[in-house]
Amino acid sequence: IRGKYDQGEAQKALTFISQKIGEGFSTSGDMDNFQNQLKDGVKLCKLVNALKPGSIPEKKYATPPTMSFKQMELIGLAIDKMKQLGVPDHEMFQTVDLYEGQNLHQCVIGIGALARKMGAYGPKEADANKRDFTEEQLKAGQNIIGLQMGTNKGANQSGMNIGNTRHIVD
Repeated sequence: IRGKYDQGEAQKALTFISQKIGEGFSTSGDMDNFQNQLKDGVKLCKLVNALKPGSIPEKKYATPPTMSFKQMELIGLAIDKMKQLGVPDHEMFQTVDLYEGQNLHQCVIGIGALARKMGAYGPKEADANKRDFTEEQLKAGQNIIGLQMGTNKGANQSGMNIGNTRHIVD
């Protein structure tokens, strides 16, 4: 997991947070700095509130918590709100990934996904392309054999001999 960690992407994520919350802090992408900057959950809560004001009551993070369970609670709260902002579960991280530094790579992915959703950086999100087919069109599609399926002309299992044959003794 440590081998997947990308310092450049981590720096982008920290810079995104710094710009959105309007605070200057070290945006170095090394693992220790990344974890130390976000470990108490305060910057994540501020980020969520900067993107959607009023998401998390400010009194919850006004004074940075010193007790570990309070810090983990803030991280969990921010994660829940990030999911509500549209970050998919498969791109999101768990509280222990950040707090204990178990999978900081996933944390970078989660923050990057949030930035992408907000249009800050990364590829543009695709727009929905819903299509409506008539019943007649759907029935016509059932009669077509796709080319990747090949054909079954002349195919059968005669002559197939897999494994040892059965020997019956009288």
